[in-house]
Amino acid sequence: MIRSTVSAFAVPSHEERKSFISLEKNPDIHAATLASLTCMNTVRLGGVTVESAPLAFPFTVAAWNLERCLFPIESAAKLKATHAPLVLLSEMDEGMARTQQQDPTAIVAGELGMAYAYGVEFVELSLGSQIEHSFCKQDFNEKGFHGNALMASTSLKNVFLFRLPGEAVWFKDSNEQPRVGERCAIGAIVETEAGPFVAVSVHLESAANGIYRERQTAALIDAVEAFAPGLPILIGGDLNTGNHSGGDFETDTLFAMAAARGFERHGGPLDQMSTRPSLITRFPERAMKLDWFLSRGLKIGESRLISSLNDEGKPLSDHDMVVCTIEGFAP
Repeated sequence: MIRSTVSAFAVPSHEERKSFISLEKNPDIHAATLASLTCMNTVRLGGVTVESAPLAFPFTVAAWNLERCLFPIESAAKLKATHAPLVLLSEMDEGMARTQQQDPTAIVAGELGMAYAYGVEFVELSLGSQIEHSFCKQDFNEKGFHGNALMASTSLKNVFLFRLPGEAVWFKDSNEQPRVGERCAIGAIVETEAGPFVAVSVHLESAANGIYRERQTAALIDAVEAFAPGLPILIGGDLNTGNHSGGDFETDTLFAMAAARGFERHGGPLDQMSTRPSLITRFPERAMKLDWFLSRGLKIGESRLISSLNDEGKPLSDHDMVVCTIEGFAP
C-alpha cells in the first residue's frame, strides 16, 4: 500500500516514456519499470482547504467512470447536482493530448469545492485509441497520466494508493494503447458523526475475466482490512463486471467472494445497465452493468443510476453515474 503523498507528480521525460515502448514486453521488466517511476508510487493531494467537520447522515456518495473526462466543467455540474459530499472517480487523465493536456481532476474538485487524492493507474505511451486521436490538438502527451480520484467536502485522512495485482496486460507490442501500469484503488479514512469509515475508489481490469477481477477485489479487501482493522468500508467504482463474458455481470465471482466476507452490493436496479454509447465508445449494442458499490458495516439506503447525458443529449461518458445514500453505520 502506497502512502507517500505529493502536491505534484514527478513526470517522466518524453524520451524516457518513448524508451518504454521498445522495452522487452515481459512481466519482470514491466514490474521493474513500474517500481522505478516515482509518479506510480505516490499519491497527489490537492483541491481546496476544507473544514474537517465530519459528514452528517444521511449523505450521498457518487461514483463515476468519466472516460478520460473530456468535459470536466459539465461533469462537475452533474456531480454538484447530486449534493454528494464524497465522490469516487475513475479514468481521469492528467497531461494527455486527448483532454487538451488538462488536469480534469483538479478542475472537477475546484468546481465542487473539494479536496482530492489522485493516483496514476497508467502512464500512457500513445495518444490513445484511433477515435481518441480526433480529440488531440497536439501530437504528444505532456505527462501521459491516467488514473483514479477520491474527492470530499471534508478532510481525507491517511490517504493511500493500492495497486491491484495484474499481469501487465496493457504492456504489449500488440496493444493499440500501450501503457505502463496496473489498475489501482485510491482510498482514505473519512470521518462521520458516528465515527470513521474507509472510502475507496477502484477500477478493476476490463481486459480480463471474472476470476482475474475476483483476485483483484480480494487483494483490495485484504489490504484495506490490514490498513484499518474493524472500520466500515465502502468500495465504489467501475468493477467491469460481465466484461468478456457477454455482459452477464452475475458470472463475476467477485460478488460471491465479497458477500462471504460480509459485503453487500449496490448498483441501482439490477435490470438497468450502466453503460451507453459515447463520443469515444461508439457501440450502441454494447450495454453492460459495470458500476457498483460494495459496502460493509454501513447502512445503505437507495442506490440508483444517473444518466451521463447533458441537457442537450451529449454523453459526458460511456458510463452513467452510480449513487447511493449512506444512512448510518450498520448495527
